[in-house]
Parts: sequence; structure tokens; C-alpha cells
Amino acid sequence: MQIVSTKKELQDLVKACKTEGKTIGLVPTMGALHQGHASLVKRAVEDNDICIVSVFVNPTQFNNKEDLAKYPRNIERDAQLLSSIGAHYVFAPTPEEMYSKEEMNSTFNFDFAGLDRVMEGKMRPGHFNGVVQVVSKLFYLTQPDKAYFGEKDFQQLAIIHHMVERSSMAGTFGHLQIIDCPIVREESGLALSSRNERLSAEEKETALAISKTLFESLKWAKMEGATVQAVQQRVIDTINAVPGLEVEYYEIVDQTTLLTTDTFNHAIGCVTVYCGPVRLIDNIKY
Repeated sequence: MQIVSTKKELQDLVKACKTEGKTIGLVPTMGALHQGHASLVKRAVEDNDICIVSVFVNPTQFNNKEDLAKYPRNIERDAQLLSSIGAHYVFAPTPEEMYSKEEMNSTFNFDFAGLDRVMEGKMRPGHFNGVVQVVSKLFYLTQPDKAYFGEKDFQQLAIIHHMVERSSMAGTFGHLQIIDCPIVREESGLALSSRNERLSAEEKETALAISKTLFESLKWAKMEGATVQAVQQRVIDTINAVPGLEVEYYEIVDQTTLLTTDTFNHAIGCVTVYCGPVRLIDNIKY
């Protein structure tokens, strides 16, 4: 496995792979890798001749500088994991390599068709502008045949699909496919996240109430007379009743439009919860 730190070197490698007719799978990450990331990489390795993993904590998608500073980073450990599961190249640039000064200091504008105005977009203004900025740049640099994203960041995944369709990237980069990959959880049910590294042992135990409540809500939704609004409120109240947890939002929305819905058909519940100072996300499909 080779670690690449410059765009020029990466593009030269991609050009050589394309010349040889090799297929490329891309897994964009911000590092602090766990078994959830590993599942994406393993899938990319199985599906393609070449697997490229980006490890880049993207500053333009953080609207909280303190959160950016505290985001866990460990490229040595990440590289060991990626090498052990068969990744071919790791692209690990600096912010200065990835962006010009102008790009760093200006907002990347994109028509999200309203997908950025709800849930994470409402709570973190500008977040998805940064996501689209970095992902589109990675697509341009790596020209992947397939790109792999986890369903834990469901709103992000919906926006990536929209970006590819809207920008006609499927034509620009051949037939780019976005591959949705299921949430990977610990045996306890806790969704794997890089942010889990910031949880104490006690906080990690407390956080189990998030997934437990979401799974329980599947039963509540099947009860006679159950409404979306009632289940949504019950989830919020149940999690908030746990000392140390505070719900930022819980929305039950349509999986395609991300708009609020009155039916559980094709619905997904998306939650953000503060466990102490750590912001955790999860979701459940109804």
C-alpha cells in the first residue's frame, strides 16, 4: 500500500490505472478509522481492481472550530488498518495541498434542492457546502468507477446522490456509481463512529440508550393507532430521560426527499444526540 500526499502524484497514479483499464473504487474518509470504515474499504477492494482511500479532515465542512481541532487524527494507525484489508493507495493531503487560499476562505455554492435545509443542514449551516466541495474534488482527482459511503450519515448520502445526478458526474467520470453501505454497529448496538473515541467508558455505556431507543421505536410504530408525531416525540422524551444525553433533533422523514412525513412507509428516523460534549448521530429505517 502506498500513501500519497499530493494531488499531482494522485492524478498520475489514476492516469496509469486508467491506461491499464483498471477499475477504481474510492472510499472518502476523515480518518480515525474503525470497522465501519473497514467494511466500506473491504467492499471497494472486492468490487474494483484498485481501492483508493482518502484520509482528510476537511476544514470547510466544520462550522465549529473547536470541533475541528478536537477531531481525532491518527494516520499511522489508519494506514496499518487500511494495509491489512487490502487498500492500494491512501490519499492524505494537507488542507493547503487540497485547497487554494481562495477556496478555503469562500463558500462553495451548490443547489441542494432543499436537502440541506433540514436536520444537519439546519443545525450546521454551511456544513454540506463543505462536504460537496471536498467530495466533488475527490471525484475529480480519482475518477472512480464506484464510491462508497455509509448510511449512518444518511442526509450526507442523499446529498451525494443528488450532487452526482445534478452535476451529471455519471457522464463526466464515466459511469460513477454511489454505493450505499449499511450502518456497522458494535454488538451492543452502538453505531460505530470516529467520535466514539472521545467518549469515556461511562459515556459510551450511556450512549447505548440511543440505538436501544431507535430499535424500540420500530415496535412503537407498529402499535395500533401509532402516529409519526407520537413516535417521534416518544423517542425524544425517552432519550432525554437518560442522564447525560440531550437530543438536538429527532426527525422522521421520507428517505428520498428528507421532508417530514405522516406515514412510516419509506420513512427514516434521524437523530443527533449530545452525550456529554460529544455529538453523535444515528438513524433507523421504518
